[in-house]
Formats: sequence, C-alpha cells, structure tokens
Amino acid sequence: MPIVHSLLETDLYKFTMWQALLHSHPAAQATYRFVCRNQPAYPLAELKQDVERELDHLCTLTYRDDELAYLRSLRFIKSDFVDFLTVFRFQRRFIEVTTNGDTLEIIAEGPQVHVMGFEIHVLAIVNELYFRRFDQQAALVEGRKRLQEKIALLRTFGNEPSCAHPFEFFDFGVRRRFSSVWHEEVISTLAREVPQYFKGTSNVYFAKKFGLVPIGTMAHEYLQAYQGFGVRLRDFQKAALEDWVQEYRGDLGIALTDVVGMDAFLADFDLYFAKLFDGLRHDSGDPFEWGEKALAHYAKLKIDARTKRMVFSDALDLPRALALYRHFADRTMTGFGIGTDLTNDVGYEPLNIVMKLVTCNGQPVTKLSDSPGKALVTDGTFLAYLKQVFDATKN
Repeated sequence: MPIVHSLLETDLYKFTMWQALLHSHPAAQATYRFVCRNQPAYPLAELKQDVERELDHLCTLTYRDDELAYLRSLRFIKSDFVDFLTVFRFQRRFIEVTTNGDTLEIIAEGPQVHVMGFEIHVLAIVNELYFRRFDQQAALVEGRKRLQEKIALLRTFGNEPSCAHPFEFFDFGVRRRFSSVWHEEVISTLAREVPQYFKGTSNVYFAKKFGLVPIGTMAHEYLQAYQGFGVRLRDFQKAALEDWVQEYRGDLGIALTDVVGMDAFLADFDLYFAKLFDGLRHDSGDPFEWGEKALAHYAKLKIDARTKRMVFSDALDLPRALALYRHFADRTMTGFGIGTDLTNDVGYEPLNIVMKLVTCNGQPVTKLSDSPGKALVTDGTFLAYLKQVFDATKN
C-alpha cells in the first residue's frame, strides 16, 4: 500500500507558505536537498528503489473535491490558491533520487511553487520505509505503553495549581513519524483522552478527519527564500515579514525567529511587527533563554506580553514542555508543538532527517541556527557573508 494516499497529508505551513510565495514570487526557482543528520541503523541508500516507487505514486495524486472544499473553508486560504491546487500535480522530473555510497541523496529542483511541497511527503516516505524494517508489533506495543505514560503525566499535571494561561500542545509529527497508521492512532487517542490539553495538529489531513484545529504558520524556507529574492540581504527578514502581513492581514500571526538567530531577529522585529504579529516560535537554542529575550523585547517596546504567545517546537517532549509552561505561563500565552516524541516514540532511535531549501533563484540560502549542527551549509563563502552582515560571527 502506498505511503502517501492524500496530498492533504502534509503540514499546514506548507500550504500557507505556498500561497504566500505563489502570490508574491510565483516565478522563483529553488533547490531543496534531503539530509540525514544522524547515523541510521542501516544505510538509507538501500531504500532508493522503494523511494523511487513512492515518488512515482505521489506524482499521480491530485486533490480531491472534499479536500479542496476543506481548504476553502479555512478563512486564510484564498480562492485563487485553491483554484491553483485543483490543477496541481507533482512533476516527477523535478525530483531526483541517487546514492553516494551508503548515503541516500534526494534533490528537488525547479519552480519553487512546484517543488516546495515535496519536502514533507519525502520525509514521511523515507521514515516509514526505514521503520518498516523493524519489528512493527513490538514497536506498537512499546509506543502504546509510552503514549499511556504521557496521558498519565498530563492527568497528574491537571491536579497542579493553574497558571494564568492554559497548557496547550499540538502534534507536529508528520515528518518524523514511525508510520501513518501509528500517527493516526496517536492523534485519535490524544483527542479522546486529553482534549483539554491536545488542541490540534499540523497534519491537515488528520485535522480534517478528526475535526481538529490545523496548526502552522511559516518555516525557515519562507524567510530563507527572501535571501534570493533580490532585496538587500540585511533586509530579507523584514521583507519576508512584511509580505506575510500583507498576505494574511492578521491571520497566522506567529513569526519564526531563528533564521539568523534570535538576536538578529529581534533587531528587525520592531514595534510595527511586534504589534502586528501575535507571537513568536522557538526552534533552536536554549528555550528558556530565548523566552526571556522575547519577554524583555516586548517589555522594551512597552507591549503587554500576556497578550502575546510563545510557541516552542524544538525537539520537545512533554516533560520539557511542562517545564517551559511552568516557567512562562504566568507571563505570556504559550503553545507547544511536539513532533518525534509523539509520533516516533516507539523504542527505536528516530531518524533526524530534513529536506531544506539550499538555493533560490540561483543564489545560495542558509540559516544561522542558535543550535550547532542545524544549519545546512552548501556555500561557505555565502555563510561567512551572512554572518558578517548580521554580526553573527559567533554562530
């Protein structure tokens, strides 16, 4: 049975970024590269033929009428974008799978609005193919045990004194999941057992199926693309945020902060943007330090942080999320996007795989992560220049 059975089964922010870039830079050309950051139990190169087969199938899929109707029901999705999706189909010629020794190499290259959607599907495909080689029954038994432990932890937490704002977490796990079947079981179980805490999923297909809130705004690729859009490099973050504001007019107001590091982001996140955006998302570096910087920035701008939200999404598990909640929830609204620890906590070491934007309009693009090892660098000269421009030589 094919792994991808619906084009809707991807992260919401793929659609929101896709719409924004279709409207603002429809002719952009882009390159995305797959990378595994850790050492797998067996060479991913062995998956090449199966990945090829799954991509062949992916490129036969189109959006179904009920899926298009669901997207139209989201107030921030515009009618012309859904019209585009009615005729959209992934083009096999834009994605290539090769091997280099034991390494699996996947590159998607072409018009950005035709290749950017490959990312989440590729990651889900590689993950599921990889974990099919492990003992499925043992994994599900262990996964269910661990899931019940998480639910028990949340029920115990419910007996604690309440903070000013509620604890809310979301599923961000489609790209790192053990399997689609397990992902669905996790979501349905959490929605049934702890609906007071579990508030949504980034997976648009499951949001539709279970009547959950679809969660997501922007990812690194959206801001990084502006490094190749002809604006002055020093101004790329401000240009990206301004276009986002104009596209969504108050919806989807959580800004990602770590494309060139938190300090450089806050230098651009002035009173104008701080008032327009509902909050910020953490995805690298120490989350406690990051949160304190965000609160200090709002205080400096004389903005009441209790009206804003901080979303944490970097390698979270529930104990870490609860610790962050206890630290910040009396001072600001919080939210927690949990991925691998929800959808791939089954007793086997997860893969740490990504598929990142590496060029846009022929220009290298990258990020200066606040966590060592998160940047995907293909051009050292450009990286050095980016560091110099943003005074980030310590990164």
